[in-house]
Amino acid sequence: MKNLLYIGNALSQKAKTVTTIETLGASLIKEGYNVKITSSKKNKFMRLLEMLFSIIKYRKTIDYVLIDTYSTQNFYYAYLSAKLCKLFKLKYVPILHGGNLPERLKKSPNKSRFLFGNALVNIAPSNYTKLAFEAKAYCKLIGIPNSIELENYSFHNKAFGEIKMLWVRSFSSLYNPNLAIDVLFQLQQKGVKSSLCMIGPDNDGSLLIAKKYAKSLNVDVEFTGKLAKEEWINRAKEFNIFINTTNYDNMPVSVLEAMALGLPVISTNVGGIPYLIAHSENGILVPPNNTNAFVNAILDLKNNTNKANKIAIAARNIVKQYDWEVVKLQWKSILK
Repeated sequence: MKNLLYIGNALSQKAKTVTTIETLGASLIKEGYNVKITSSKKNKFMRLLEMLFSIIKYRKTIDYVLIDTYSTQNFYYAYLSAKLCKLFKLKYVPILHGGNLPERLKKSPNKSRFLFGNALVNIAPSNYTKLAFEAKAYCKLIGIPNSIELENYSFHNKAFGEIKMLWVRSFSSLYNPNLAIDVLFQLQQKGVKSSLCMIGPDNDGSLLIAKKYAKSLNVDVEFTGKLAKEEWINRAKEFNIFINTTNYDNMPVSVLEAMALGLPVISTNVGGIPYLIAHSENGILVPPNNTNAFVNAILDLKNNTNKANKIAIAARNIVKQYDWEVVKLQWKSILK
């Protein structure tokens, strides 16, 4: 079986969210691939050094280098890793995670052309990213979505007498967590019995800001911090609405998971989300940073239980195509 070096941010043991490098890496190992993962260093500079050193160390034994590629500072990790792969004539495969990568193509055209143009192939988890890259004349693109193991997600029908909202993400300004608090505040101002649980680790200080913001509005929000995947999946049974408040996105696994669990998803219509959710069919799309739109969508589902349940069932059916048993066949066709 092939030897793979997987480069990305494996930081779940450092109180960060589990990312694709850990989930996809583990899944590939189960399929028999020999996967070396780097890096789990918390310090960004040390993480970069370990990524680059791993390429040098394993250059004679690895068949492919997988590189998780994001749109902000981590873009440069991918770029420098690609430079080293090119030097050693290694086949590398960027996985295009960053929801704002289309903007990065404009801001860093030369680096982008090197990174993506010299790749064996670029993996786009959503058609949003794939189409954006094709519009810039990139041709080595294959769409392979993020995946979940569907058997781990039990579908539960929901009742909507009380609105119980769930938000699952790392706390980052990109994901606009305060909007979720605004939604709760407005619902309660309207006399709607409602609650909000926000699950996820801090990324850039936004968790503390959110806690202070909730206190300033005098609303009681449950902040759990980071939970293991099994913990939050089990807790999801308590809730009946999943809200995704982000300003940028691509193919968020937490949304796929919510859809699999039977939670009607209300999300901002940004990035790759409209390529996953068909409005009023398998979820609800609203404009970004619009509290009223979220509140109105929630009240609509509360007052139309049949609609809410139909959306939940349709969402569960959609995510079947994101099951690892389906997606792994696409990966095997590349890593042959």
